[in-house]
Amino acid sequence: MRGYAGEMRYPDGGGLTAKARTKREAARREAAVLLGQGLPVAEVASRLRVSAEIVYRWRRAIGEGGVEALASKGSSGASCRLDDDQLRRLADELDRGPVAHGFGPDQRWTLARITELVDRLFGVRYTLRGTSYLLHRMGFSPQVSARRAAERDPAQIEDWHTRRWPSVRG
Repeated sequence: MRGYAGEMRYPDGGGLTAKARTKREAARREAAVLLGQGLPVAEVASRLRVSAEIVYRWRRAIGEGGVEALASKGSSGASCRLDDDQLRRLADELDRGPVAHGFGPDQRWTLARITELVDRLFGVRYTLRGTSYLLHRMGFSPQVSARRAAERDPAQIEDWHTRRWPSVRG
């Protein structure tokens, strides 16, 4: 069910990684130094490869709150209500499948089922949209499963194709 490979660009569902935020903050601090040296906004923007508009914004922030005003405010958006251990456990439980959690013979996860599972396991209630965001944050992607019987026997299918199908086909 996991649909992403490698490190995700937006691991927390939006915004930048901590490393990227640090890099952006360093650029803002460098802009403060360059502006403090009296360089024109266009020159600072060119050197840092950013727009002049953003340099004007940084210059205004420095005027209002000093260089400290350029510090990163951290990731945006709501923080996850599950900790790392709970996220790992949820991923393991999802890998076990819906039948293992009493969701009947239909072996597909739905947002409603996952929402109920999170509530049962951790006592945390999410909306369906919140569950969707949670799954994205965990690296899961929505996909439609192939409709195949759980009792499927590949050996019998192969036997049918080699022995029976030629006579049926004519």
